[in-house]
Amino acid sequence: MQNQTPTIGFIGLGVMGGPMCHNVIKKHTAPVHAFDLNPKALSAAVEAGARAASSIAAVAAASDVVFLSLPGGKHVHDVCFGNGGIVSAGRPGLVVVDLSTTSVAEARAAGTQLAAAAMEFVDAPVARTREAAQAGTLSIMVGANEALFAKIEPLLRYMGSDVTHCGATGCGQVVKLINNTLVFEHVAALAEMMVVGERAGVAPDILLQAVSKGSGDSFVLRNHGMKAMLPRSFPEKSFPAEYVLKDIGYLIELAKSCGVQPKVPATVQEYYRAAVEKGFGGRYFPAIIQLIDQG
Repeated sequence: MQNQTPTIGFIGLGVMGGPMCHNVIKKHTAPVHAFDLNPKALSAAVEAGARAASSIAAVAAASDVVFLSLPGGKHVHDVCFGNGGIVSAGRPGLVVVDLSTTSVAEARAAGTQLAAAAMEFVDAPVARTREAAQAGTLSIMVGANEALFAKIEPLLRYMGSDVTHCGATGCGQVVKLINNTLVFEHVAALAEMMVVGERAGVAPDILLQAVSKGSGDSFVLRNHGMKAMLPRSFPEKSFPAEYVLKDIGYLIELAKSCGVQPKVPATVQEYYRAAVEKGFGGRYFPAIIQLIDQG
């Protein structure tokens, strides 16, 4: 990557990965090689200007930097180290930048294994919405050494308006899991209070308007509350309760490894688990309000 514009690879073109890849294509001056198991997603990237790769190994062989946007840690491990994975075809010095959300332990293990193959690893999970991914205004939390962060930061700014160096490998995932868990907790608390307010005689729209003018105001209230919970709009192919359970599970694992008993996340975990069991899975996770309303 030194003294030249790197060739980029992008693996995983889903709800978040697709628009992130499109922003990279628009803003980068060297080729972008893309791969996804979904032919429609890959075709969309090619229409935007990417070069279609036939496999993960083909992306790795052609690239200096490979971005990953995948469902979880197992998928990241398989793409990096599985049969026909990145390690099998990448050159020494290749940088793997994982935009996915994984456990901290998985991120640090990936960094160690890639270093043994003379490659570098950055955990760079993203926050905010699909709309932010489309606009290139994501918040990206990065775990890497300082030199590697300096090298990768300009590329991350194709996708994010806020790029924060959180510390060494794994620290990006630490911050992302804390961020997500705080959101999940707040959504559950807000859902309870909206149901209480309505049953006590206050219209939900009035409740949210009034609270938004006081100290109870928050990002969750203005976004998850006003845009999803108030109109009861919980589309499929958005962040579902199943993904919530994955991330909370990672956070609980991390907290326990640090000697903390995470009582609030554990309680919220049970809420989202019940939501899946009672038929509210597969839809945008603020649908938890419907579970509370039924109870």
